[in-house]
Parts: sequence; C-alpha cells; structure tokens
Amino acid sequence: MSQPNLTIGALAMHTSTNVPTIRYYEEIGLLPQARRSTNGRRYYRDTDLKRLTFIKRCRDFGFPIEQVRELVNLLEDGDRSCIEVRDLAQMRLDTVRARLQEMRQLEASLVSFVESCDEACCKGPTRDCAIIEVWSAVESEKSATGDGGCCATPQRQMKKLTPVESTTFKQIRRTKAWTGRDLREPLDYSSLRRLLN
Repeated sequence: MSQPNLTIGALAMHTSTNVPTIRYYEEIGLLPQARRSTNGRRYYRDTDLKRLTFIKRCRDFGFPIEQVRELVNLLEDGDRSCIEVRDLAQMRLDTVRARLQEMRQLEASLVSFVESCDEACCKGPTRDCAIIEVWSAVESEKSATGDGGCCATPQRQMKKLTPVESTTFKQIRRTKAWTGRDLREPLDYSSLRRLLN
C-alpha cells in the first residue's frame, strides 16, 4: 500500500525505528535527506520507507554501518551481481558462528566458577568468595599461587579454573549485551540459551 508524504514519526512507526536514528541515518548518508514542506516538516516517500526497512533488517542481523552502506548500494543498483549480497551475508554468518563459539566458551567458564563456588564458599562471607578471589587476583598473584581456581587456598585446593574472556565478552562489557545488532538491545536468558544450544 502506498504511503505518500510520511512524517518522520510515521516512518519511525512503520519501521520500528526511533526518530533520532532516522536523523542519524540521514546525516551519514544511508537515507537521503527528507523533503521539506513549507512549514519545515520532513516528509518521506515510499522509496524511503522501503530503504529504511531494508536498513533496519540489516542492522537487526548485526551488519556494521559500512557493510549496511554496501548493501544499500546493492539495493539501489539492481544490475549488480547477487553474489555480492551473498558474500556479505556469508561474512556476517562466519562472524556470528565465531561469536557463538566464544559465547559457549564463556558459558562453560562461568558455569565452572558458579559450581565451584557452590561447592566451597557460597554460604560464607565475601572475603572467602571464590569468584571475588579469582577475578580480583592480579597476574603475579595467580603465578605465585600456581592456581587460579575457585577458593584455592593451602587448606582447600579445588579444580583449576581458567576464566575465558573472549573478544565477545569484552564487547558485552562495552555494550548492553550481544545481539549481533550493534548490541543495543539485550537478549533475554531464553534467547541466549537458544543461541547456545
């Protein structure tokens, strides 16, 4: 259905995008500058709606801005080879698979910490907390003890734990969560489990 003369609010509603994001896409050239009415209001056409819908879905799949720009160029130029789109999608798939592997490693490491803490110290004070002890130890302290394990002391030796801090984990700390989309929207636990299984 044709949607002539969409306001920026209507465009945002139709694409589940917020107004500041639309303005940002205009500033960086992903969207063309909107037409202006005599009163200065922005108006958008069906082509803008289609283009923004495409951009939004690319971002939902986690494509970075520069690759979205390449995909938009392919959208606009219908004579270029489809293999170019396929190659960009394959690159994104490879990245997602690598991050999933890192997430599985991260999950295994966290499971080990939690299980060891359950076994040894979770009912005690925080000064004996396994997780605090290991995560706050500097490298020289870990080397001196020879064991970075949970609640490892001369009287209580437990299995050695090797925390995994992947590049994905670092990205999680810099952003809200890992979703593949610029990591602005957090995954709930059930979604994360589906990804990891």
